[in-house]
Order: sequence, then C-alpha cells, then structure tokens
Amino acid sequence: MTGYGTIIAGDTTGGPSMGWVRRNVRGAFLGGLLLLSFPALFLTALYPFPAGFAVAAAVSYGAEVAAGRLALPVVDRLGRLHLGLSVRFLAREIAAVLLVARVEGAGSGWFVLLCCGLLLVHALRAAQAGAAVYLDHCLNRMPVMTRNLDVSDLRIPEEPLGGLAGRHGVRLFSTGVLPVGAIAVGAITGRYVPGLGADGAGAAAGGSWLSGAGPSLTGLGVGGVGAAIVLQVAALLLSLPLARLAAPLARRERVIGVVDRQVQAYRPEVIFYFSGAPTSVYQATMWLDTLARLSRRTIVVLRERELLPLLGPTPLPVLCVPSAVDLMNLRGLDGARLALYASNVGKNIHLLRVPGLRSVFIGHGDSDKEASFNPFSKVYDEVWVAGPAGRDRYLRAQVGVRDENIVEVGRPQLSGIRRSGPGLEALSVLYAPTWEGWTEDLFHTSLITMGPRIVRTLLGHLPAVRLIYKPHPLTGERDPRAGTAHRKIVAMIEAAAPEAGHRIVTGPEPHLYACFNDCDLLITDISSVVADFVAGGKPYAVTNVAGMAGHVFRERYPSAEAAYLLGPDLRELPSVLAQPRGTGEDDLARARRRMKSYLLGPDHPDAMTRFDDAVNRALDRTPDRAALQRAASALEPRA
Repeated sequence: MTGYGTIIAGDTTGGPSMGWVRRNVRGAFLGGLLLLSFPALFLTALYPFPAGFAVAAAVSYGAEVAAGRLALPVVDRLGRLHLGLSVRFLAREIAAVLLVARVEGAGSGWFVLLCCGLLLVHALRAAQAGAAVYLDHCLNRMPVMTRNLDVSDLRIPEEPLGGLAGRHGVRLFSTGVLPVGAIAVGAITGRYVPGLGADGAGAAAGGSWLSGAGPSLTGLGVGGVGAAIVLQVAALLLSLPLARLAAPLARRERVIGVVDRQVQAYRPEVIFYFSGAPTSVYQATMWLDTLARLSRRTIVVLRERELLPLLGPTPLPVLCVPSAVDLMNLRGLDGARLALYASNVGKNIHLLRVPGLRSVFIGHGDSDKEASFNPFSKVYDEVWVAGPAGRDRYLRAQVGVRDENIVEVGRPQLSGIRRSGPGLEALSVLYAPTWEGWTEDLFHTSLITMGPRIVRTLLGHLPAVRLIYKPHPLTGERDPRAGTAHRKIVAMIEAAAPEAGHRIVTGPEPHLYACFNDCDLLITDISSVVADFVAGGKPYAVTNVAGMAGHVFRERYPSAEAAYLLGPDLRELPSVLAQPRGTGEDDLARARRRMKSYLLGPDHPDAMTRFDDAVNRALDRTPDRAALQRAASALEPRA
C-alpha cells in the first residue's frame, strides 16, 4: 500500500521512544493531579481550610486545562469512568458551596442567592448546549456535504464564534471558574483561623473570618455567579440568531435538492467511490491527481463524514453522503455509467447494487500479499491491475476473477519517480516496512522481529549511511508489538548524530514517492511499495522474515525476483549496502528492468494514457442507464 500517512501506534509495554515516554508520564502525572484534587477540594471545604481549598482549586483547574490542551488520553479515560467534564465542573462548584456553608453558614439570603444563581448558570448552560447541538446538526451534520460544488443557495452561515457550534457547548463549562475562582481568591485574601469560632471555641460554621479580614466569601461567590450568568446569556443570545439562520439546513429535502441540482448540472460520467476509516483515506487521496486528468467528467463520492476534511486537495467535485438512502436518491448520479472502487469494504454494496453502473476495482497498490487477489474482487465487472503480475496473481489464486475481466492499466501515480538518487556523499537508505496485517502471517512486517536490528545496523555505518524511516500508517493497529518496535526505532534515530541527516517520516508529507526520489536503496517488506519502487529502477532489498530458502521465497512472492533478500540474521545487509556504490550496474539491474515491465506494464503508451483509455473503453461498453430503465419498463406487464 502506498501514500503512507500519520502512524497509528497501539498500546505497548516496552522499548518506547522518549517522546512517547514523556507524553505518558505527563498524562499519568496530570491525571493523578486531577483525580487527587477532588478529594482535596471536599476535605478542605468540610474541615474547613479555605487557603487549602484555594490551592486545590488552582491545581484542579490547572491540570484540567493542561490535559485538555495536550489532548491527553487521560481526559477520555475519566469520561469512561463517569467522571466526565460536566461531573468534574459540577463537583468543583459543589465543593465551593460547601466551603461557604462551613465558613459563613447557610442561613443568609446571600447564600440562597448563591445557590439559586448556580442553578440558573446550569439552566442557561443546558439551553446554550442545546443550541450548540442544534447548530452542530445544521452546520456539520448535513445529509450531504460537498467540495468544489456551488451550494451558495443553501446560504450556509459563517462558522460561529469559538465553541458556540461545538458538541454540547463544552467550552462554556469554563464559566464555572468564575464563582469557584472568586471564592478561592477570597479564601486566600481573608485572614482565617482554621477550627476557631468567633469566641475562640469553635463555631458551628467550623471557623471564623476575623473582623475586617476582607470581603464575604458568599458575596464573592454571588459576584462570580453574576458574571457567569452574563456570559451564559450572551452566548445564548449569540447562538439563537445563528440557529435561526442555520434552520433551513436541517431540512433534509432542501439540502439534498440543492446539491442534487448542482450534480446534475455537472453531469458526471465516472464515480470514484470510497468508504473506510479515517486512517485509510490515503487510499483515496493517491488517486485524486490521476482522476483529475481523465478525459471524462469524474466525481468523488465518500461515505463517512470524517473522511471529507482528511481527503487530499483536488479540483474534482466531492460529495460526502453518509446515508445509503440519500445516496440512492441522488438523481444527479444517474447519468454516471462507471464506478471505480479503491478498497474492498462493506459499504461498496450500496453502489454495486445500482443496475447499469459498471463497477471496476482499481485498488490502492499492487503487491504479492493476499489483499491484491482478494476473492471479494469477483463482485466487480472488471478488475484493473498495473501489469501482467497483477493478472497472474488472480489467475494463480483462482478466486473467481475471470481473465477477460482483468485489465492492465499501469500505475499513473508513478510518473514523477526519478531513476537517480539524491546524489549525496552518504548512501541514502529508505526503510519502509509494511504493517502487521489482519492475520498472524509472519511475512507481513519486518518491524517486530527485524526492524530495530536493521536500523541499528544502518546507523552503525555512520557516516556512510543516511537513513529515512517511513512506516506504514496502520503500524500497531492490530499488534502492539509493532508499535513497540516503531518507538524503539524512533528512539534510536533521535539519539543518532544529528549531522547525519536521518529522517523520520510519519506524516502525509513528504509523500512516499518523494522518499523514493530521496534514496539510493530501499529496504522494505512484501507490499505494494516494491511494485511502486521498481518504477525508478534503483536497487531494493526485501525482508525474508521467516528465513525461507531464496528460491522458495521468490516463487511465493514474484516481486522479490529482482530484490536482494535479507534474512532474519541480516548477514546479507553489508553486501546489499555495497551494491549501489559499485561502478556500473549492480548485480540485479537487468532483473529489475524485467521486473518493472512485469509489475507495471510497458513504458509506451504511458500509464496515464492507458488508464484513460481503459476508462473510455469501459464507458463505451456500458449502455446508458436511462435507456436500460426504459427497456426494463417496457418489459413490465401492463394492467
């Protein structure tokens, strides 16, 4: 698979990088402070010990803010323990009320006003949260979301002021700081003797403010409540007009109608359909530039809301339609006669069942792994592969894909891959391991058993080797050991000499293909990285994790025919590193040229031309859907 993006690492038990350690230590520390602050708040309120309460309140709010800004997982974990944000803020307010009651008593009208004011704050907060949820539904949960389509008729209002359209208006929980903070400030500025009443013997209130010590805690609390009420009312007043403007967006028929008219005006001929988890969006992004260069009008259809902001830039119209019912009722898509699929997922059925729409599986990279000859592929009318190798995989696997339904189209994305390295004095080596896969297949990733040793050996060749490390975005998704190995590798590279220029690439940029151009040699696992890298003709090594005999390994994984093999003991690595530095061609240069033709097809015509021709042929073979519907209606028995 290509287009590696941000890594997803699983929970681990050993060998983490220093960054990971610091983050988890910080999370444990802040989480502990946050939890311990609550018993401290209640104990100092009940004793009472106002100065101690003020310190506990400052620690509690400080830990809350720090954990939220750093997006530490401790915040989510507290929510799972029924200690969510609302409970935590309410607990602080209750503790403050208890402190006031213990210090000054609960018999005054000001104390009643304080309690009633806090109730009003919560009522206003609930009303504003309701408005925020409604705004979120109108602005962010529309039945169809778009890019590059003129939906100005919907009159979508500008994004409201921070927090007003967020889920549950959680930012406005911060107004609880005002009464609690005011009481805490009063607790510090007042001169209070714990345990002593006005007569020195201990009053029912548990203590006494000395004469002239400062303002009343109750009065300060009422002042803080008043300020909180003002803020809450202002937020609610700002939300209501926005809610009125956004109200038309809650009408599903209107939103779909406006979008549908724009799609009909565009008259798409080809649909690029994608569904999946946010971590898989790179599988769609890798096709966007190619699709934008097609000679036929193409539209992108996504199925999950989370994918739309993550999808790469494109001039093509993009629709995000979460509901299958809404997708089936978008009449603007009726004119399309070809649907392209980049992944095998369950939601594909929602478009596959549309009669008269030719389905083609284009995948997201060819490799010798089972994903490249999945039996699910037989549900498509055609399967497009890069070269003869892709065809042979399906024929050998006998998974029900007929030879006449396989079309070789090349890999248009590879046009920018250079045949030369960066030209540095040091040998530039790219280590790009694949992820661990969904099953316990030993041949998927080298990270767990070989990865740290490969990196340690490469770093030991300083200054002769410059390392680029780019793992698969799903690393650690299934097996935490892969995440552990990843963090070990990151720690080793971070600890290496900075002047060596080593790079750790775990984000979407630089792209995998840019890393190809920045290296002289690739070390990788059996994956589509191999098939893409051969476009540049440079040497590559494939890990033989199970230590199979070379001829057996190459027979099982044909893309390794032109690769240097690395066994579990890495004894071949020194000779592999010497190959790109030799004069003339290395030992496998001719084999790589043959492998390039086998994996990617001929150089002429170029892959983009072949892909575009395949699209045109598929459309020419597909009857007009409206004509099919008319023919089907003519066959229906008349009453």
